[in-house]
Amino acid sequence: MRKLEIVHRTRYEYSEPVTLGDHRLMFRPRDSHDLRLLQTGLAIQPAAQVRWIHDPFGNSIAIASFEGSTQALELTSSIQLEHFAAPPELSPIEEYARTLPFSYLAEEAPDLLRYVERHYPDPNAEVSTWTKQFLEGEGGTDTFATLTRLCKGIQETLNYAMRFEIGTQPPATTLQSGGGTCRDYALLMMEGVRSLGIAARFITGYLYDPALDAAPGEEVAHAHPHAWLEAYLPGAGWVEFDPTNGIIGSERLIRVGVGRDPEQAMPIKGTFTGSPDVIVTTAVDVQVRTLLPRPASEQVPAQQDL
Repeated sequence: MRKLEIVHRTRYEYSEPVTLGDHRLMFRPRDSHDLRLLQTGLAIQPAAQVRWIHDPFGNSIAIASFEGSTQALELTSSIQLEHFAAPPELSPIEEYARTLPFSYLAEEAPDLLRYVERHYPDPNAEVSTWTKQFLEGEGGTDTFATLTRLCKGIQETLNYAMRFEIGTQPPATTLQSGGGTCRDYALLMMEGVRSLGIAARFITGYLYDPALDAAPGEEVAHAHPHAWLEAYLPGAGWVEFDPTNGIIGSERLIRVGVGRDPEQAMPIKGTFTGSPDVIVTTAVDVQVRTLLPRPASEQVPAQQDL
């Protein structure tokens, strides 16, 4: 078990006053057997009215509504949590699903159907053909070994690069360009996994890197929002794969939201109304660190409770 603190600050600055539409915020994880929330806070400037809903996937969504105009929007989420993680091999896969191909049982298949369906066109079978190479190797068509090779293959053969355009690029584009962001990698592996008949879903959250922990009194190093995927393996359940870092299992992955498609699991989604010439500048600062007790003299009042 590890106690972590996550502070995620996003600031938008507009070159002239704009009117903000509703913003959907996906910052708060759901309590589960592998994650327990200790404290949460949400600060929004300018002031907003916030209401909470659960979306179709059970994610906790804050909807912020604004009045008047502004030239800046700043959103700051702070979370303290306990994270419990175990390697996936501690949950054995059912015998019938240990090698590929396999079929889900009748009681699970209807609920997994939309997660198995391909979501993006693959007219020249680029993604499915590329995926088939990972059926060969040590372990043969062993289900877990194949997915592990696929996960690590993306990390080792593609070039990771930050991209600031909105959205996630189609899987075929990631293959053709030879690289992408963590969201692009996750979507590529999802579609590859689905081509093998396995259910997959998109995850948004954070990556804990012990190397970024600061010693007491030192400035905390910056992290970033992160994305990966889960594949549903009978007996083991939803197993996490991070093709950006070649990580299997949830030891360093802090899950916040899930969806069938990346667009359904965006940390921030919103609109504004302004002149066609308005310029938007965005700054994102994320800190993920081990939670250390603070001296009484450094403690600050809690923010608005989520």
